[in-house]
Amino acid sequence: MTADSAQKALEVDGRTLAYRDVGAGTPVVLVHSGGFSGRQWRRLGDALAPTHRSIIPDLLGYGASSEWPAGAPFHFRLDLAALEALVLHLGQPVHLVGHSYGGFLALQAALAHPSLVKSLAVFEPVAFGVLEPEDWKDSPFLPSTFEGTGEAWLSAFVSGWNGPGAWDALNAETQQAFRKVGWKVYQEVITLSDDRTTRERYGTIAAPTLLLGGARTPAFERRVLERLSQVMPRTELQVFEGMGHMGPITHGPDVNAAILRHVRAWS
Repeated sequence: MTADSAQKALEVDGRTLAYRDVGAGTPVVLVHSGGFSGRQWRRLGDALAPTHRSIIPDLLGYGASSEWPAGAPFHFRLDLAALEALVLHLGQPVHLVGHSYGGFLALQAALAHPSLVKSLAVFEPVAFGVLEPEDWKDSPFLPSTFEGTGEAWLSAFVSGWNGPGAWDALNAETQQAFRKVGWKVYQEVITLSDDRTTRERYGTIAAPTLLLGGARTPAFERRVLERLSQVMPRTELQVFEGMGHMGPITHGPDVNAAILRHVRAWS
């Protein structure tokens, strides 16, 4: 943690939302993907800090935030409520950045509080409501096949996004980290799969938006990006060759540079 940063916490409905607060200026809220924590955005937060205030939360069940007990029902609306509370707590318009599940939450927050969002930058948001039923035919973790959070489901989830054998290629420490939050990830996915936010609804987002993705991501997520880019009025779509769904982690410098450019252009 840098000298000018601090670990803070916000109480939301009896739960603790922990976040890193670094730098000064217009806030940029960086929302991580499912299965990870705010640490995934640490380098981008530090790069923004000389000109902006980077706010990097750990979503519920991750990092220093309140744990989510295995077996307890969860809905993405709980994470969304915590994120909205954080944005309102900051007391001024913010830039929202998100990856995957975090990108979906950023879009939802922009719909709920349009006057508080200066811009959006989202890498492959899982806005599944824009898809048609046939778009799921190539998904390896169809909602109808969910059977729990054991090794088989985690393997299907990780490999489904990253290619065959991706789960087995993870080191033991990373696999164990996924097992620890497996129930929360599973609950995120099943509630996301039931979301019905339409293309037309996303088309009401007026904030300048940078949609980012990788050319190697699964086909159904490429369709999410395409459909969002067709309806959102102030959108730039940038697809990176040779990059997959985990681009912000595997190709951090390239993704971070694009986000930095976007945030600075709209500050």
